[in-house]
Amino acid sequence: MLSLPFSRRNLALLFGLAVTLGLLVLAQAAKIPAKQEVPAAQSKDEASLLDGFRHVEVASVSDALEQIAGKKMYMTHRMRPLFPTRFAGYAVTVSLKKEANHDPDALKGMLRAIDTNSVYVMVVEEGNDIAGMGGLMGTAMAARNFSGAVIDGGVRDTAYLQKIGFPVYALGVVPSTSVGHYRFAGSNIPVTCDGVPVNPGDIITADPDGVVVVPKGIATQALKLAQEMDFKEHSMYAFIEKLKSIEEAVAKFGRL
Repeated sequence: MLSLPFSRRNLALLFGLAVTLGLLVLAQAAKIPAKQEVPAAQSKDEASLLDGFRHVEVASVSDALEQIAGKKMYMTHRMRPLFPTRFAGYAVTVSLKKEANHDPDALKGMLRAIDTNSVYVMVVEEGNDIAGMGGLMGTAMAARNFSGAVIDGGVRDTAYLQKIGFPVYALGVVPSTSVGHYRFAGSNIPVTCDGVPVNPGDIITADPDGVVVVPKGIATQALKLAQEMDFKEHSMYAFIEKLKSIEEAVAKFGRL
């Protein structure tokens, strides 16, 4: 049996060791950044904002942005969908740089970027005849609940993309590959897609008329104005049919 003094000494040592370990754990924990939780109210507001853009005409959004920002935020007629579609989501941007290589990891970064519920915006340098994505990437995006993809470049595996119903806008359909010809240059960085600046988190909205980029900072204002424009325009159709006069409709509603 241990003597009482010896037991007290051991208890004191154990207690001191426990305190020291506790302090070390706290110090280490302080170095680890806390995971940023998105407030429920903010998440709900963002979902409501996207839902609004999904139900408003892209042409009205384009007109609203021109009035608010004084510049065009729509992509050109070259940016066409594989099939008629409509979507809206927050931009995840990816850039591919033209560079011949034999590096099996050259494009790995563009695959890692497929990790959120958003719109994949890819810019392929001088990529009119290069497929930036195809069926495999489209399947991954669909599995991760992406709203769609916008490719400043080409797309391939179009039959499969149509089969799974994943919406893609691109500059054209080509059978080529980017493997061995391009290198991943960055994700979630500012890019210019078909002549329009896109920042990570901007809202991409698309319908059969084309694609528009909505800067996140003015998204709420743009949506409100676009909804007002939509309401006026949709009200005008019956008015024009009844009076057989577009001039009277424009005079009454102030929308053209």
